[in-house]
Order: sequence, then structure tokens, then C-alpha cells
Amino acid sequence: MEIMLFHSALGLRPAVHEAADRLRAAGHSVRVPDLYDGQTATTMDEGLAIKEKTGADELLRRAVAAAAPHSDGGLVYAGFSLGGAIAQNLALGDERARGLLLLHGTSDIADGAAVDDLPVQLHVADPDVFEPHDWLTAWYLRMRSAGADVEVFRYPGVGHLYTDSGFTDYDEAATEETWQLATAFLADIAGERH
Repeated sequence: MEIMLFHSALGLRPAVHEAADRLRAAGHSVRVPDLYDGQTATTMDEGLAIKEKTGADELLRRAVAAAAPHSDGGLVYAGFSLGGAIAQNLALGDERARGLLLLHGTSDIADGAAVDDLPVQLHVADPDVFEPHDWLTAWYLRMRSAGADVEVFRYPGVGHLYTDSGFTDYDEAATEETWQLATAFLADIAGERH
């Protein structure tokens, strides 16, 4: 199965490549586009500054350009934080999308968005300053209304980017649990279509 994995606001850091390697070891083909043209950040403030300088429209354009040549066979879109928001936007706009794996981030949902039982799995810190409870409740209801089959896993007491081994939020136990669940989720999707 082919997965398009988008980095967080920190850029294409080693943790993204580590995640891609985990998914490849599970038998998937994984692409990790660099939406920041080689720039990376060590703090969230630095990363958000790169995001703002690049602009949301340009980031989305780059993501679409990266995914489009590979989308005919049906991609699973995945991403970390900002990358999750981008992955969500692409998955909801791609009628061939096979799934959506969100790590630490979501996006608003356009009015009229509709999918046909799109499998969606979200892993998020609890609480998370970037994904507050009220937002996540509304997001869940809107995703369900759009036709998505949504699972949400919350991880109490961890930081926002808890799967990034090179970042201060890293939590090994929560990361391992996340990847066990995510790998099973992807295996279920792969099994549905073969």
C-alpha cells in the first residue's frame, strides 16, 4: 500500500524518516515530501515561522504536487501535526483516498465535504494545546457527518509531538502504542482491498 507522509511544522526531521522506515518495515511504500525545501526547526516557534513565511496556500500546493503523480492507485494520506492537517485536506479532496492517519493534528472540514466510509485514525495528546477537547469533539462529529469512519486515540500527559524522538515532547511508551495501533489500522486497510 502506498502512503504519503507529511512532516510537522518542524520540517522533514529524522523522526519523519524513522516513522517512514517503520511503515516500510510493515510492507508499505512510503513517500515523505519535503514541503519546506530543506528547512527544519528545533523549536515549535521556529517551525511556525517557516510555515508562516511559506504560507498555507503554498504548502498545500506543494503537497498536492507531491501526491498527484501517485494518487491514481489510491493513497493513504498521513501526517504529523501540520502535516496531519495537510493530509486531511488532501484525503477529503481525493475520491480515491484509501485512508487517513493523523498524528498530533487535524484541520477544519469544508462545508459539504463528503467521503464514502474513509477510514480515519487520529492519535493525539490529552490535553493538547493545539487540539483542545472542544475542537476535537466538533472535528469528530463533522468527520462522521462527512462519512468518515473515525477512531480517536488520546494519550494522557504527553506533549504535542510525542512521537518525535528528537523533540522535547517525546514519549517512548506512547510512541510505541501509537505505532502498534497505526500499523494495525494500515494492515486493515490493505486487507480490505486485496
